[in-house]
Amino acid sequence: MVNAFRITLLACLIVFAIASPSVSAQRKSKKKPQPAQPVTELTKLRDEYVKLTNEYKTSLEKLIGIYETNVIRAEAKRDQAKKLLDEGLISRVQLEENERAVESEREKLNAARRQATEADAQVAAILVESEAEKRLAKNLRLAKQRLVRTTSFTRFAGGSGWGIGEAWKIQRFFSDTFKKELPVAVFGQGAIHERWRLDHRNAMDISLHPDSAEGQALLGFLQKNGIPYLAFRSAIPGTATGPHIHIGRPSHRY
Repeated sequence: MVNAFRITLLACLIVFAIASPSVSAQRKSKKKPQPAQPVTELTKLRDEYVKLTNEYKTSLEKLIGIYETNVIRAEAKRDQAKKLLDEGLISRVQLEENERAVESEREKLNAARRQATEADAQVAAILVESEAEKRLAKNLRLAKQRLVRTTSFTRFAGGSGWGIGEAWKIQRFFSDTFKKELPVAVFGQGAIHERWRLDHRNAMDISLHPDSAEGQALLGFLQKNGIPYLAFRSAIPGTATGPHIHIGRPSHRY
């Protein structure tokens, strides 16, 4: 009877042990929370720059709205002046003044629109360069290859002797091929590179989509001549869209 009781008790203890993990097992099963990644100075500067740029864009959008209204009003006055001229009530000089006013307001509007586009392009250029640098740093095998292609960017290592002083060769190739100037967004060190301590002195950014006909022709010329580049085709969700071609070595922090 005692033995049966002991066996039953032992069986209950075994079942309980199986059903209930030990304290040590529970401790092992609980994953420790991952420590928060430290916020670097570069991250702070990037966030500040994006914030200030978006605020700047917001003010530009308001200004664009005002300029659009001014253009409509100037055009209405010009049209009215044309009617008055046809009726002989004003001189041609007065009509020409109204026409100049229209052109002036249009120029203000176009300038504000260009500034808004440039703000987008600058943010996008910095962010995609930063993202490419992170991805290459995580994959040393890719970083050592001469030509690296991903869905978002292409990197060509090129030769070691190219310098920005030879940029005229690229500009001449483009102008000879397409009969227009190379759309250079940033030549050498820009203000944002200084602020983020990125060495962009020996590089330039070109406002061309790498998959466009002009972009493909430019990339072919760069590869043929051993000129290093980073070609970005990615968008930056929620911030900007700005595919471009970075000619020169990747910008490194100093």
